[in-house]
Amino acid sequence: MRISLEWLQELVDFSMSPEELADMLTMAGFEVEDIEDRRTWAEGVVIGRVSDHQPHPDADKLSVCTVDIGAAEPSTIVCGASNVRADIYVAVATVGTFLPIVDLKIKPRKLRGVPSAGMICSLSELGLAKESAGIHIFSEEDLHPGDDARPYLGLTDVILDVTSTANRADALSMIGIAREVAALTGNPLKFPAIPADFGTPATDALTVQVSQTTACPIYIGTAIEQVAIAPSPPWLQQRLEAAGTRPINNIVDITNYVLLEWGQPLHAFDRDRLQSVTQSQALSIGVRFAQAGEVLTTLDSQERQLIDQSLVITANDHPVALAGVMGGEETEVHDGTQNVMLEAALFDPVAIRRSARGQSLRTEASTRYERGVNQAELELACRRALQLITELAGGTLTAQSVDDHRDAQIYSRVIDLRFERVNAVLGTLKSANTGEGDTAGYLAPADIEQVLTALGCTLERQATEPLVWTVTAPPYRYRDLEREIDLIEEVARIYGYDKFADTLPGKSEPGRLSAAYAATQRITAALRAEGLTELIHYSLGKPDGEAQINLSNPLLEEYSALRTELLSGLIEAFRSNWEKGNGALNGYEVGHIFWQEDDGSFAEADLIAGILGGASDQGRWVNGGRTTPMIWFEAKGILEAVLQRLDLTVTYKATSDRTQLHPGRTAELWSEGKAIGVFGQLHPQVRQDLDLPDEVYVFELQLAALLTPMGRPNQQTPLFKAYSTFPASDRDIAFYAPVDVPVADLEKVVMKAGKSLLESVELFDEFQGESVSEGQRSLAFRLVYRAGDRTLTDEDVDPVHNKVRDALVKSFKVELRS
Repeated sequence: MRISLEWLQELVDFSMSPEELADMLTMAGFEVEDIEDRRTWAEGVVIGRVSDHQPHPDADKLSVCTVDIGAAEPSTIVCGASNVRADIYVAVATVGTFLPIVDLKIKPRKLRGVPSAGMICSLSELGLAKESAGIHIFSEEDLHPGDDARPYLGLTDVILDVTSTANRADALSMIGIAREVAALTGNPLKFPAIPADFGTPATDALTVQVSQTTACPIYIGTAIEQVAIAPSPPWLQQRLEAAGTRPINNIVDITNYVLLEWGQPLHAFDRDRLQSVTQSQALSIGVRFAQAGEVLTTLDSQERQLIDQSLVITANDHPVALAGVMGGEETEVHDGTQNVMLEAALFDPVAIRRSARGQSLRTEASTRYERGVNQAELELACRRALQLITELAGGTLTAQSVDDHRDAQIYSRVIDLRFERVNAVLGTLKSANTGEGDTAGYLAPADIEQVLTALGCTLERQATEPLVWTVTAPPYRYRDLEREIDLIEEVARIYGYDKFADTLPGKSEPGRLSAAYAATQRITAALRAEGLTELIHYSLGKPDGEAQINLSNPLLEEYSALRTELLSGLIEAFRSNWEKGNGALNGYEVGHIFWQEDDGSFAEADLIAGILGGASDQGRWVNGGRTTPMIWFEAKGILEAVLQRLDLTVTYKATSDRTQLHPGRTAELWSEGKAIGVFGQLHPQVRQDLDLPDEVYVFELQLAALLTPMGRPNQQTPLFKAYSTFPASDRDIAFYAPVDVPVADLEKVVMKAGKSLLESVELFDEFQGESVSEGQRSLAFRLVYRAGDRTLTDEDVDPVHNKVRDALVKSFKVELRS
């Protein structure tokens, strides 16, 4: 926001230079991006009176002027403006003057043989207009040649371009910045005197009925008759121009002036045009959301198709303005306006943000409403506008209607502030402070009370030890002073960040990763070691299930719900790489999933998921240029290699519960009696719909189930186990077993029976066919026996091997083939 220092001086006293003020505001959190010193634009420009005007002897478009600039002798100035004449007062840049706007230094010179000492200036040459048709002629009376021209041009001001943070909506006004300066300097505020009441009657000629009370808590409509539309007085125009706003006419300028002064957007309608649009003398002003097919032409002459999120102002149910954003062209105030209806209202920030975004339109009004305007001072801003209208436009207030649905409790927020917490957060001062209850090197209670009181807060000490205050935030800071830490930040900001010590703590502990994070890093390192690439997706997606958590204000429909699983994102990434010719993707992702329980509560969990489909070989020449598809056991082997690196043991159980996976090629992973995840091949229908290759496999594991065993002491510190230096003895065992008996259960029984001598067991053959009974399958395992202290003989191995055979027959009633 552009801040006029002359205007600011009327609201609060300060004696510092613009540079000092800019530095103070920046240190307080309001960055000053630029200092525009308008005084330099016309330094050396004086009032001049053209006493004589003659044509140039050698140029038709030039004039030779004799100009009185208050010096002993008048100056001769050659001028090319068509509107120059005798007996007018003009702005004259004297010899030696530098005009920074046009980058010109005035020097004596000859123009077509005639000496010229100075330049008669136009407004564009002084930075007050983009283009000028001629020189500027002063209309003021009682002017004196030689006087400084800057006060008459409005060039005695300095403008600060101040940027406020998004949570400080109150700082988008002159009053808001004045409050900050008053708090920083300790000087009192000087608000303009505003009448407490205009005694405006309520009549049936103007009524207000708000149907969307959440989107518009209060609407005030005031009818003013017999106004005189005219240009605003120079002081008002200059203040608007300094703020970057183009003057239009006195009524519109007053609404913009109040917007800049109080931060409250207002809008003026031509009341006669409202009656013409509605074809009724009685006006009923309403606020509602637009209906399908409605159209509104706004003040920028753009015809806008309204959507259901567009909040509109209606007159007798006819849309006449885009609420809180921009008025309508057919009801705007114009040069012939005689009667107006002034709107002062509060609108919900979310409603205005959606409405403005839906029309790709952002205005000064919508910016303030989106951040949240001061609800407690709406009536004050309205009365200020009515005061200026009656003074500058001569109107008569004839009717006012108010529809108020505000909650009175919203005007204040009460927060407990602990003295000990303030000092714990802010630390010690650079120099010890003195005062009531002073702790050496820390803020005193009196300092805290002084700062918060200067910000408009009211404090009450609680009858407790240690010291606690009950702080009531002012209404204009309701949106950003919500918690104790907000008050502590305000204390540091106003007292001065640079006054607190910046020494580091005397003792510091080395940083370290948490056990869970370190274990997660081990998991991802193991996945990368097996050739998988880490992928990261948005946690938002399309709504496609009852258990999903939908956002109330999504940016896009495609990202309007929280994801309930990770596989969809991985499958989409695989498809994208495949379609772009990058080949099959081997990747993994660690991320959150979210869902809604049956009782309506929300839940979340961390998962690790992966997708596999890339061939293990890097070259194609051995296969005649063809890629080698990954088989089910290769993909399973990659997953097992990862788990082996983590020293985790799992078993597999067939399942068909996952709709995305092949019902006959999917297994649940179990560890310590709990299901921890799933592994399988993509469902044929999914692969067909996405045009993917046949051999695509996925897995999904619960991160918490992996972290639990990895967090145990025996897992955190690897233990060395000596390798046996003696040779192994291997035996094969083949048998018929029921197809519904998992191989993992068979291996478990074998390992238990083999005890310490059995080093490993591995399935190397499976067969089902005509020679095998129905419901049976032929399995062959290789058992490796080894001892750490001797070479095993048949006498050592045979008894153990026979126990394994017997255990299989007893446990599963297998039919031994050998």
